[in-house]
Amino acid sequence: MIDNTELKQIANLAKLTIDANTQNETIKDLNAILDLAKQLTEIDTNDITPMAHPLHMTQRLRADEVREQDQSASFQAIAPKIGKQHYLVPTVIE
Repeated sequence: MIDNTELKQIANLAKLTIDANTQNETIKDLNAILDLAKQLTEIDTNDITPMAHPLHMTQRLRADEVREQDQSASFQAIAPKIGKQHYLVPTVIE
């Protein structure tokens, strides 16, 4: 269970300011959340199969096709400075 000392530490780490008037209510709410998390860990999930999606369906996807031509050579021809496959820009932040 969370107490006033832990609440102050959590608030400090989260960069939050908690009023003295709402400290007790905040502690009560956080403890309720922790109780719910504890209940979730107590659930027996040994016979449950993990699933990524409730429906066993796959998306129909089209085949990948290249639809544009490689224009990197023409773009690099008009660039002020280039490396092997990249543009060189002046340093802005040091």
